[in-house]
Amino acid sequence: MDIRKLQRVIVNALEDVKAQDIKIFNTSKQTALFERVIVATANSNRQTRALGHHVFMEVKGNGGDAVGIEGLETGEWVLVDCGSAIVHIMQPALRAYYNLEELWGGHPVRMKLLEDENKEDSE
Repeated sequence: MDIRKLQRVIVNALEDVKAQDIKIFNTSKQTALFERVIVATANSNRQTRALGHHVFMEVKGNGGDAVGIEGLETGEWVLVDCGSAIVHIMQPALRAYYNLEELWGGHPVRMKLLEDENKEDSE
């Protein structure tokens, strides 16, 4: 699956289950293992697990490589391996503590999110 289509499927899945503060980073210059890191916030263990599961199933359902999922047991930090993209779904305290944006954030990818479209509509 093309990386742009893959990131759109992932972001749509995250938005479906109301993930917050979705950030996408191009990591192709930092590692050869994957092209994108996507970070999102969830407000509870239940939502974190639901987001991870939904992303996994949507990527698989759209013909992408949903390789694996980790962290469903605790639900504080769920990682979904989508081959060319890695998705981190974290609760706010863990996201602030680990600050993955500092590690991977050198090349943010601009993508119109549903929440951005809603802001424009209300203005």
